[in-house]
Amino acid sequence: MTTLAGKTILMSGGSRGIGLAIALRAARDGANVAILAKTDTPDPRLEGTIHTAADAIREAGGQALPILGDVRNDDDITRAVFETAGEFGGIDIVVNNASVISLARTLDLDAKRYDLMQDVNVRGTFMLSRAAIPMLKDAENPHILSLSPPLNLDPKWLGAHTGYTLAKYGMSMVTLGLAAEFGRDGIAANTLWPKTTIKTAAVGNILGGEALLAKSRTPEIYADAAYEVLTASAREFTGRSLIVEDVLAEAGVTDLAKYSPGVDESELYPDIFL
Repeated sequence: MTTLAGKTILMSGGSRGIGLAIALRAARDGANVAILAKTDTPDPRLEGTIHTAADAIREAGGQALPILGDVRNDDDITRAVFETAGEFGGIDIVVNNASVISLARTLDLDAKRYDLMQDVNVRGTFMLSRAAIPMLKDAENPHILSLSPPLNLDPKWLGAHTGYTLAKYGMSMVTLGLAAEFGRDGIAANTLWPKTTIKTAAVGNILGGEALLAKSRTPEIYADAAYEVLTASAREFTGRSLIVEDVLAEAGVTDLAKYSPGVDESELYPDIFL
């Protein structure tokens, strides 16, 4: 595959940030993008809604289907799958983008936040992928892509923020498990994670404010790497824990300056889990 023209993507989240960047990159090919997300009305803390995202997707050249719902809700997931297939005739790609972050230490992490991370990150990835698999089996080049890290069992990461680590590694384990289980059906499942922090609301609002945003790459680097993954042969390119910069290097993209204009490579802030 060399294009996503006519392909249908079902994505969790996607109103902003990395998810929207991936959607817009696909839209430039003429892809169909359905986004299952909760942001229906503007929030002063967060840029974008499912409706502004849909408008941007259409302006970029794609077709959009905004679906108001919560990836924690099984009925919303089922509805998203059926509405997407009904609108576009099937599903070719699932992108597990929705994620919750809390870097609180174990004794400071309240049960409600722990459960939220597990429900959105792990259960959401499993249930959305599971619901779409019957449709993916009929697709020409089906992919599941989860925005989660490689399974690095270094105690440095296991002990830094155990609750969040469990939730992100859970996403990766689900994805790699699906790759093993459904490889015979030709469904690819891979994870993708960056070497440096990315300019997102989570980085700005939770992790480090404007100072960290200034040391982060733009979401377009993630989108371009995801594009390379999603256009690869599903039967040959699966079960991998991929790194954004390595995917681009493999595709011949070695000059990454455009993703961090005005910032020296040495100033970029390393992401976690690597």
